[in-house]
Amino acid sequence: MPVELPAWLQQFAWPLALCALPMPLLARWLLPPRRSASAALRVPYGERIDHVAGKSGHALRGGGPNVLAWLAWAALCIAVARPQALGPPIAPPQAGRDLMLAVDLSGSMSEEDMDLGGRPVDRLTAAKAVLADFLDRREGDRVGLLVFGQRAYTLTPLTLDLTTVRQQLGDSVVGLAGRETAIGDALALAVKRLQAQPAEQRVVVLLTDGVNTAGVLDPAKAAELARDAKVRVHTVAFGGGGAVSVFGFRLPVPGGDDIDEAGLQRIADTTGGRFFRARDTESLAGIYAEIDRLEPIRRPGQAVRPRIERYPLPLGLSLALALASLAAVPLRRRA
Repeated sequence: MPVELPAWLQQFAWPLALCALPMPLLARWLLPPRRSASAALRVPYGERIDHVAGKSGHALRGGGPNVLAWLAWAALCIAVARPQALGPPIAPPQAGRDLMLAVDLSGSMSEEDMDLGGRPVDRLTAAKAVLADFLDRREGDRVGLLVFGQRAYTLTPLTLDLTTVRQQLGDSVVGLAGRETAIGDALALAVKRLQAQPAEQRVVVLLTDGVNTAGVLDPAKAAELARDAKVRVHTVAFGGGGAVSVFGFRLPVPGGDDIDEAGLQRIADTTGGRFFRARDTESLAGIYAEIDRLEPIRRPGQAVRPRIERYPLPLGLSLALALASLAAVPLRRRA
């Protein structure tokens, strides 16, 4: 269990340096006394020299120079301990936005009509790859993740911990929230999560490959709620139109592109966002690059109290006392 230091000791960066304060006294007690030169050399006026030396030694033990030296040592120890003071709180400006990612996990996201690295993949896998790169560039943004199918669920609230958001996205699978598509409920949940935040600019990026087939809230009504809450919604219609694999070749299926592009366009127009259509991973990556260029806001970051160093004062005092002690020794001897 860590030991908490008293409040006055917490004002020192290195409080253990104060343990050196009694070192001169310990050295005087523990070291053997210096032998007098009068025991080895006899002179006619030895008694007079011993008398003068005794008076000087008494002065050094309790007189001015010795006191000044002790005070200089104490001030030096305090300077080495680095006394500090807390300055006023400072909230450095931070550029960023509150961004909520809403990702469709309905059954149609399992369609393998996407190409990633030269191999066919399903829509969700392609979306994960592009979103992971998008998250890598979100420095300063607070990002949340919600997924939706038949219902909408929040996987991560707004956070600066983008590693957790990336992990939750990677663990998502098709059908996790149901096989249908509740676009209106997903948008309303995203607005609710953003509305509780104090930010001035709130953004939702909604990615889907279908039409609203579930939920209790109509997408148009959810868009009005977002507009009233000053939430800008960018909608991304994602899908290659459907395809089947024949002997390793992907062939498009006529009429397989079942996406409500008009409805997604209305959501974006109502909230002041933009509508994008992505038919492959390259166009999806370009869309997220465009969203990345949105003008971020500047907001106060986490308040910190800087530590102001106060050691120059005791260090200067120690130097002045040491010089005064050295200057006082000849004066005492002449006296």
